[in-house]
Amino acid sequence: MTPLYTVTVTATGGRDGRIQSAEPPLALALATPKALGGPGGDATNPEQLFAAGYAACFESALRLVARMQKRPVTEAFITAAVTLGKEEAGSYKLAVELRGRLPGRSADETRALLEAAHQVCPYSRATRGNIDVTLVVES
Repeated sequence: MTPLYTVTVTATGGRDGRIQSAEPPLALALATPKALGGPGGDATNPEQLFAAGYAACFESALRLVARMQKRPVTEAFITAAVTLGKEEAGSYKLAVELRGRLPGRSADETRALLEAAHQVCPYSRATRGNIDVTLVVES
């Protein structure tokens, strides 16, 4: 692999701590969501950060494959719903639902672009076989 970009983020205090990067500057408080027994509130959590990164990366991948197929996308909305769950054995597991809406495109064309993006998106490739990812076409 030829490195193109590296970002370093330090976490302290776990789910109820902070994250900090040097450049570009990012500093956020973390809080365990109420659904997991924490205080919730205005702070973020690891699942939110993962959903934000996955949605943004996936939309970029979708735009790339659309351009490569000579069907560029002018407007796209990708929503990532990340679920933290517990397996029968007691271990934690993630699942992701990626919902895509492409105004002016048919459901079939949207589905095809979502599936193509899922093959090239770095997040999709990194998680393939490790977490369940469901693609959903929104109208």
